[in-house]
Amino acid sequence: MPNQLNDHIVKSYDDERSRLTNEILRMGEMAAAQLESALDVVERRDDKAAERIIANDEAIDALEHEVSQDVMKLALRGPMARDLREILAALRIAADIERIGDYAANVAKRSRALNLAPPLPYTRGLTVIGQLAAKQVREVLVAFHNGDAAAAERVRAQDAEIDTLYTGLFRELLTYMMEDPRAITPCTHLLFMAKNIERIGDHATNIAENVWFLVHGDDALPPRDKRDETNTVS
Repeated sequence: MPNQLNDHIVKSYDDERSRLTNEILRMGEMAAAQLESALDVVERRDDKAAERIIANDEAIDALEHEVSQDVMKLALRGPMARDLREILAALRIAADIERIGDYAANVAKRSRALNLAPPLPYTRGLTVIGQLAAKQVREVLVAFHNGDAAAAERVRAQDAEIDTLYTGLFRELLTYMMEDPRAITPCTHLLFMAKNIERIGDHATNIAENVWFLVHGDDALPPRDKRDETNTVS
Protein backbone atom coordinates (compact mmCIF):
# COMPACT_ATOMS: atom_id res chain seq x y z
CA MET A 1 0.00 0.00 0.00
CA PRO A 2 2.76 2.54 0.82
CA ASN A 3 4.35 1.88 -2.60
CA GLN A 4 1.02 2.45 -4.35
CA LEU A 5 0.56 5.72 -2.46
CA ASN A 6 4.09 6.83 -3.35
CA ASP A 7 3.55 5.93 -7.02
CA HIS A 8 0.32 7.94 -7.00
CA ILE A 9 2.07 10.98 -5.48
CA VAL A 10 4.89 10.78 -8.05
CA LYS A 11 2.42 10.43 -10.94
CA SER A 12 0.36 13.34 -9.65
CA TYR A 13 3.48 15.49 -9.38
CA ASP A 14 4.60 14.54 -12.90
CA ASP A 15 1.12 15.31 -14.24
CA GLU A 16 1.23 18.76 -12.68
CA ARG A 17 4.70 19.42 -14.10
CA SER A 18 3.47 18.38 -17.54
CA ARG A 19 0.44 20.64 -17.20
CA LEU A 20 2.69 23.55 -16.21
CA THR A 21 4.98 23.01 -19.21
CA ASN A 22 2.02 22.84 -21.58
CA GLU A 23 0.53 26.03 -20.15
CA ILE A 24 3.80 27.89 -20.68
CA LEU A 25 4.13 26.56 -24.23
CA ARG A 26 0.52 27.55 -25.03
CA MET A 27 1.11 30.97 -23.52
CA GLY A 28 4.27 31.41 -25.59
CA GLU A 29 2.57 30.37 -28.81
CA MET A 30 -0.22 32.88 -28.13
CA ALA A 31 2.34 35.65 -27.59
CA ALA A 32 4.22 34.79 -30.80
CA ALA A 33 0.93 34.73 -32.73
CA GLN A 34 0.02 38.10 -31.17
CA LEU A 35 3.24 39.60 -32.50
CA GLU A 36 2.73 38.17 -36.00
CA SER A 37 -0.86 39.45 -36.06
CA ALA A 38 0.29 42.88 -34.90
CA LEU A 39 2.83 43.04 -37.73
CA ASP A 40 0.08 42.06 -40.16
CA VAL A 41 -2.24 44.86 -39.03
CA VAL A 42 0.59 47.36 -39.44
CA GLU A 43 0.98 46.26 -43.05
CA ARG A 44 -2.79 46.18 -43.74
CA ARG A 45 -3.58 49.32 -41.69
CA ASP A 46 -6.51 47.47 -40.11
CA ASP A 47 -7.83 49.22 -36.99
CA LYS A 48 -10.49 46.61 -36.20
CA ALA A 49 -7.99 43.77 -36.28
CA ALA A 50 -5.67 45.84 -34.08
CA GLU A 51 -8.45 46.17 -31.50
CA ARG A 52 -8.92 42.39 -31.46
CA ILE A 53 -5.20 41.86 -30.83
CA ILE A 54 -5.26 44.35 -27.96
CA ALA A 55 -8.26 42.55 -26.43
CA ASN A 56 -6.57 39.14 -26.82
CA ASP A 57 -3.78 40.23 -24.49
CA GLU A 58 -6.11 39.46 -21.56
CA ALA A 59 -5.99 35.75 -22.44
CA ILE A 60 -2.20 35.74 -22.05
CA ASP A 61 -2.53 37.54 -18.70
CA ALA A 62 -5.05 34.92 -17.56
CA LEU A 63 -2.68 32.10 -18.50
CA GLU A 64 0.13 33.71 -16.54
CA HIS A 65 -2.18 33.67 -13.51
CA GLU A 66 -2.84 29.95 -14.06
CA VAL A 67 0.89 29.27 -14.32
CA SER A 68 1.50 31.09 -11.03
CA GLN A 69 -1.17 29.00 -9.31
CA ASP A 70 0.24 25.74 -10.66
CA VAL A 71 3.75 26.76 -9.61
CA MET A 72 2.49 27.26 -6.07
CA LYS A 73 0.94 23.78 -6.07
CA LEU A 74 4.28 22.26 -7.06
CA ALA A 75 6.19 24.34 -4.53
CA LEU A 76 3.99 23.05 -1.69
CA ARG A 77 5.11 19.48 -2.42
CA GLY A 78 8.57 20.07 -0.98
CA PRO A 79 10.60 19.82 -4.22
CA MET A 80 14.29 18.99 -4.52
CA ALA A 81 16.96 21.22 -6.14
CA ARG A 82 16.12 20.37 -9.78
CA ASP A 83 12.41 20.80 -9.08
CA LEU A 84 13.05 24.17 -7.45
CA ARG A 85 14.89 25.29 -10.58
CA GLU A 86 11.89 24.22 -12.67
CA ILE A 87 9.55 26.20 -10.44
CA LEU A 88 11.71 29.33 -10.48
CA ALA A 89 12.33 29.08 -14.24
CA ALA A 90 8.59 28.60 -14.88
CA LEU A 91 7.73 31.78 -12.97
CA ARG A 92 10.38 33.79 -14.79
CA ILE A 93 9.49 32.43 -18.23
CA ALA A 94 5.77 33.06 -17.72
CA ALA A 95 6.54 36.65 -16.73
CA ASP A 96 8.68 37.13 -19.85
CA ILE A 97 5.96 35.70 -22.09
CA GLU A 98 3.38 37.99 -20.49
CA ARG A 99 5.61 40.98 -21.32
CA ILE A 100 6.03 39.72 -24.91
CA GLY A 101 2.24 39.71 -25.21
CA ASP A 102 2.11 43.25 -23.81
CA TYR A 103 4.66 44.51 -26.32
CA ALA A 104 2.80 42.85 -29.21
CA ALA A 105 -0.40 44.56 -28.04
CA ASN A 106 1.49 47.86 -27.88
CA VAL A 107 2.51 47.45 -31.53
CA ALA A 108 -1.15 46.94 -32.42
CA LYS A 109 -2.15 50.05 -30.42
CA ARG A 110 0.45 52.18 -32.16
CA SER A 111 -0.70 50.88 -35.55
CA ARG A 112 -4.02 52.65 -35.07
CA ALA A 113 -2.25 55.98 -34.56
CA LEU A 114 0.04 55.25 -37.50
CA ASN A 115 -2.97 54.69 -39.73
CA LEU A 116 -3.94 58.35 -39.30
CA ALA A 117 -0.94 59.34 -41.45
CA PRO A 118 -0.15 58.42 -45.07
CA PRO A 119 1.67 55.07 -45.49
CA LEU A 120 5.40 55.12 -44.76
CA PRO A 121 8.02 53.10 -46.65
CA TYR A 122 9.63 51.89 -43.40
CA THR A 123 6.94 49.54 -42.13
CA ARG A 124 8.63 46.73 -44.08
CA GLY A 125 11.75 47.15 -41.97
CA LEU A 126 9.59 46.84 -38.89
CA THR A 127 8.09 43.63 -40.24
CA VAL A 128 11.53 42.11 -40.84
CA ILE A 129 12.57 42.78 -37.23
CA GLY A 130 9.23 41.49 -35.96
CA GLN A 131 9.40 38.26 -37.93
CA LEU A 132 12.88 37.60 -36.57
CA ALA A 133 11.65 38.25 -33.01
CA ALA A 134 8.67 35.90 -33.50
CA LYS A 135 11.06 33.21 -34.81
CA GLN A 136 13.27 33.73 -31.77
CA VAL A 137 10.27 33.30 -29.43
CA ARG A 138 9.15 30.09 -31.13
CA GLU A 139 12.65 28.60 -31.14
CA VAL A 140 13.20 29.33 -27.46
CA LEU A 141 9.87 27.66 -26.63
CA VAL A 142 11.11 24.52 -28.39
CA ALA A 143 14.36 24.73 -26.40
CA PHE A 144 12.32 25.02 -23.20
CA HIS A 145 10.10 22.08 -24.13
CA ASN A 146 13.11 19.90 -24.93
CA GLY A 147 15.25 21.12 -22.02
CA ASP A 148 17.90 21.93 -24.65
CA ALA A 149 20.45 24.38 -23.23
CA ALA A 150 22.54 24.41 -26.44
CA ALA A 151 19.50 25.41 -28.52
CA ALA A 152 18.66 28.07 -25.94
CA GLU A 153 22.19 29.45 -26.22
CA ARG A 154 21.80 29.67 -30.03
CA VAL A 155 18.57 31.62 -29.60
CA ARG A 156 20.31 33.92 -27.13
CA ALA A 157 23.02 34.63 -29.70
CA GLN A 158 20.39 35.63 -32.30
CA ASP A 159 19.44 38.70 -30.27
CA ALA A 160 22.48 40.52 -31.66
CA GLU A 161 20.89 40.35 -35.14
CA ILE A 162 17.69 41.95 -33.86
CA ASP A 163 19.77 44.69 -32.19
CA THR A 164 21.60 45.35 -35.47
CA LEU A 165 18.36 45.60 -37.48
CA TYR A 166 16.76 47.80 -34.83
CA THR A 167 19.73 50.18 -34.82
CA GLY A 168 19.63 50.39 -38.63
CA LEU A 169 15.90 51.18 -38.67
CA PHE A 170 16.36 53.70 -35.85
CA ARG A 171 18.98 55.57 -37.90
CA GLU A 172 16.82 55.49 -41.05
CA LEU A 173 13.82 56.90 -39.24
CA LEU A 174 15.85 59.68 -37.60
CA THR A 175 17.23 60.67 -41.01
CA TYR A 176 13.75 60.65 -42.54
CA MET A 177 12.40 62.86 -39.75
CA MET A 178 15.21 65.38 -40.22
CA GLU A 179 14.56 65.51 -43.96
CA ASP A 180 10.76 65.86 -43.69
CA PRO A 181 9.27 67.37 -40.50
CA ARG A 182 5.81 66.10 -41.56
CA ALA A 183 7.10 62.58 -40.95
CA ILE A 184 8.04 63.21 -37.31
CA THR A 185 4.76 61.99 -35.77
CA PRO A 186 4.34 58.75 -37.78
CA CYS A 187 8.06 57.97 -37.55
CA THR A 188 7.92 58.45 -33.78
CA HIS A 189 5.18 55.82 -33.64
CA LEU A 190 7.35 53.50 -35.73
CA LEU A 191 10.30 54.10 -33.41
CA PHE A 192 8.23 53.08 -30.40
CA MET A 193 6.94 50.01 -32.25
CA ALA A 194 10.46 49.00 -33.24
CA LYS A 195 11.60 49.42 -29.64
CA ASN A 196 8.73 47.21 -28.46
CA ILE A 197 9.88 44.48 -30.86
CA GLU A 198 13.50 44.87 -29.79
CA ARG A 199 12.32 44.36 -26.19
CA ILE A 200 10.49 41.20 -27.27
CA GLY A 201 13.87 39.91 -28.44
CA ASP A 202 15.31 40.76 -25.03
CA HIS A 203 12.56 38.78 -23.28
CA ALA A 204 13.12 35.79 -25.60
CA THR A 205 16.76 36.04 -24.56
CA ASN A 206 15.70 36.02 -20.90
CA ILE A 207 13.75 32.82 -21.55
CA ALA A 208 16.81 31.27 -23.19
CA GLU A 209 18.88 32.15 -20.12
CA ASN A 210 16.30 30.52 -17.88
CA VAL A 211 16.41 27.35 -19.97
CA TRP A 212 20.16 27.35 -19.42
CA PHE A 213 19.59 27.86 -15.69
CA LEU A 214 17.06 25.03 -15.67
CA VAL A 215 19.61 22.63 -17.16
CA HIS A 216 22.89 23.88 -15.70
CA GLY A 217 21.93 25.73 -12.52
CA ASP A 218 24.23 28.65 -11.72
CA ASP A 219 26.96 27.65 -14.21
CA ALA A 220 28.02 30.82 -16.00
CA LEU A 221 26.70 31.55 -19.49
CA PRO A 222 29.09 32.63 -22.27
CA PRO A 223 29.27 36.43 -22.79
CA ARG A 224 26.52 37.78 -25.05
CA ASP A 225 27.02 40.16 -27.98
CA LYS A 226 24.80 43.24 -27.72
CA ARG A 227 24.46 45.51 -30.76
CA ASP A 228 21.78 48.02 -29.83
CA GLU A 229 23.70 51.24 -30.56
CA THR A 230 20.75 53.64 -30.41
CA ASN A 231 21.97 55.11 -27.11
CA THR A 232 25.12 56.29 -28.90
CA VAL A 233 23.48 57.62 -32.09
CA SER A 234 24.34 61.25 -32.64
